[in-house]
Amino acid sequence: MPAASFAASATLDATAMSAPAALHELRGLSMGTTWSVKLVAPVSALVGLERGIQAMLDEVVAQMSTWETDSDISRYNRAAAGSAHVLPAPFAEVLHAALALAADTDGAYDPTIGPLADLWGFGPAGARAQAPAAAPLARARERVDWRRLRFDPLARVLSQPGGAYLDFSSIAKGYGVDRVADWLLAHGVADCLVEVGGELRAHGRKPDGSAWRIAVEQPGREDQAVAVIALDRLSIATSGDYRRYFEQSGSEYRGGERSGAPAGGARRYSHTLDPRTGAPIDNAVASVTVLHERCMHADALATALTVLGARAGLAYANRRQLAALFVLREGEGFVTRTTAGFVARQRSA
Repeated sequence: MPAASFAASATLDATAMSAPAALHELRGLSMGTTWSVKLVAPVSALVGLERGIQAMLDEVVAQMSTWETDSDISRYNRAAAGSAHVLPAPFAEVLHAALALAADTDGAYDPTIGPLADLWGFGPAGARAQAPAAAPLARARERVDWRRLRFDPLARVLSQPGGAYLDFSSIAKGYGVDRVADWLLAHGVADCLVEVGGELRAHGRKPDGSAWRIAVEQPGREDQAVAVIALDRLSIATSGDYRRYFEQSGSEYRGGERSGAPAGGARRYSHTLDPRTGAPIDNAVASVTVLHERCMHADALATALTVLGARAGLAYANRRQLAALFVLREGEGFVTRTTAGFVARQRSA
């Protein structure tokens, strides 16, 4: 698999960065969502910065998007059993992190979940109006097992065991945030807030000296926050089942974003799938927010903790000394549970 070459051209004129700096915001599209970067930089550098940011994200898409038929990951997913693939370095880095988390969570996180994502209507195959039948679900589950993969991280060689379908939807946006933030820091932008699809990482401060403060919204209520965090050299990612889902009640189907309980006894199916059962999660977790130095890890960990559920997820987060906030459904409302690491970060906000 040849590595994409977008990042090679992402250079910045040093003289443009020597002019007086001010706070600016750049925006764009990537990975089926939006990105935004608030940064302190000279106005003369903005064009080059925007091009560089987009190049970083374009490279992630070219390597890791299952929605792009010619991406590295899509070509691997279509490859014949027994074939070996030399991965681009970014692809290999993400896969290595994903497999480590899969092993550490006993498969609650699994990057081979692609067949299930497609079957339940949350992948490139398109949305669906009802839960899959037992037979196709059983066939899809047979293909989902991270332990089938043979990966040499030093040589960056990944074998295709046959039918393996990688899906980096729960880690690629976070990795994209890291790529952008690292590139900005390397090019002299010390103060920035990078966001891709709701996952964020910040460095430094605003020109007035104040911190980059991020509100963690209450599920379904963007105007209400359950916590506020000051970010500096820190990332934040949230996994929630209240934005993407579908509901099924007989022939009735509704999909989209919701804030309340399913209507009329409809069965609600979250887009967050449990790779161990092959089905959407069915627990009290409405959302999990994780703080971590690397957004890639925050992104994947938020998904893993959501799948593990309140009890096992909190136990895992405390055991690994993670900074995590759980928002749980209780009756008609929500309650929060936090780890000691999250409380410590919040107190410093």
